[in-house]
Amino acid sequence: MLFRTRDLWVRQRTQMVNALRGHLAEFGIVAPAGHARTDRLAQAVEDDTCALPETARALARMLLEQISVLTERISTLDKEIRRAAPKDPETARLMTIPGVGAICATAVKAFCPSMTLFRNGRDFAAWVGLTPKQNSTGGKARLGRISKMGQRDIRRLLIIDASAVVCWAARKGAPKRSWLERMMARKPHMLVVVALANKMARTIWAMSVRQQDYRDPAMAA
Repeated sequence: MLFRTRDLWVRQRTQMVNALRGHLAEFGIVAPAGHARTDRLAQAVEDDTCALPETARALARMLLEQISVLTERISTLDKEIRRAAPKDPETARLMTIPGVGAICATAVKAFCPSMTLFRNGRDFAAWVGLTPKQNSTGGKARLGRISKMGQRDIRRLLIIDASAVVCWAARKGAPKRSWLERMMARKPHMLVVVALANKMARTIWAMSVRQQDYRDPAMAA
């Protein structure tokens, strides 16, 4: 229930932010996507020199107020999830995976059936919706885009976590001679993100089945 409530509020906030951006764009006020950039819209709404009708200004303030309330509520739930997650052995184990945070680990525990129901990590990644479609032609199998037909909550969180890891590696540099370094050197950004999310899903399956903490491949070699 904790995660579902958080997810509901996140979706509601996204809807309000998109509505606010769309309405203000009609008056020439534009800001980048994402709730973190609503401060620019707020500044424009409060700017008396901005050619914004008073009715639109009042409605925009209402939306901004609701966005602020939802952000505070989401932050409160995030703190509760991060406080409770390390106390559970299963979620604490998953959090040892680089990039997997408390929210993603909690979602895996909440929504996944027993990992023993999956034959291997690929089957679990397919259930999540992170394996590419296969198209066979001329006797050759070609991999397409991911199907997005799996468990959307876990898939979305894994992609968010993987994106954070890839962005960090792009700024700081990936570990030398690592799988991530090789992928980033020859593949587009989003493809690397999805591939890493797939790798995370397989790692989650392996760790859950074997009841083991994460081990760095470089250290295990």
